[in-house]
Amino acid sequence: MPGAAALALLLATATACANDVPKADWSRGLLPDHVTEQGDVVQSLWNGAWIAALATGAVVIVLIVWAAIFHRKRRAKADLPPQVRYNLPIEMLYTLIPLVMVSVFFFFTARDSQALTHVDGDAPVKVKVEAFQWSWRFTTTVNGKTLQPVAGVPVNDYHQGPQLVLPAKTKVEFNLSTDDVIHSFWVPEFLFKRDVIPGIKPDNPGSKFQITTLDRTGVFAGRCAELCGVDHSRMLFSVKLVPQAEFDQYIATHQAGSAQ
Repeated sequence: MPGAAALALLLATATACANDVPKADWSRGLLPDHVTEQGDVVQSLWNGAWIAALATGAVVIVLIVWAAIFHRKRRAKADLPPQVRYNLPIEMLYTLIPLVMVSVFFFFTARDSQALTHVDGDAPVKVKVEAFQWSWRFTTTVNGKTLQPVAGVPVNDYHQGPQLVLPAKTKVEFNLSTDDVIHSFWVPEFLFKRDVIPGIKPDNPGSKFQITTLDRTGVFAGRCAELCGVDHSRMLFSVKLVPQAEFDQYIATHQAGSAQ
């Protein structure tokens, strides 16, 4: 999951408009600064995977160089070195070590994936996300009160797309749905994305996820990360995190049936 997010970020960096690519930092493994508690989980898993991969690569390079230098054929000796059919200790070593490595990766990936997909069901803010060719519709429910839906059209700048307003330091539950093709709901600062697949029932656990926003405000770009059609690249939106007081004002003016 985090690997997919990082790959998607790399591809977006190469193809997207400059104004919707978040700033990446080498200290964070080229990931953007996250705005959710779940981002801490992804960041930790991502950093750990890179550390393990670099350590493994360093060991492999050292062994290759060692073998090339100390076990090359000497010019003065035309004879072949001693030939052996097998070496049981070495074979056990290169079988057990990868097995242990894969097991460790699997444990941490399974643990963190479970944390990222866990939904408590008691979030005070719930958002119904409807993806369609080629934009989004957001319907927010706050403590049982439903706000007016926010729908968009294909745009070239995420500032012009539909905006989802959320409070900072709050648990938010998302329910994803679509009636046409597969889309993918992606806000880079969340550090993960979720596919929106047609045919999944609204109460299916696979259509839901939750985040807990950090105490950080601002406007963050969002997009569809799954090639879905001719206007896929224009399927842009934004998420605005605001203080609770400002969110309360937003609720007061956007409840269903209220005047704009």
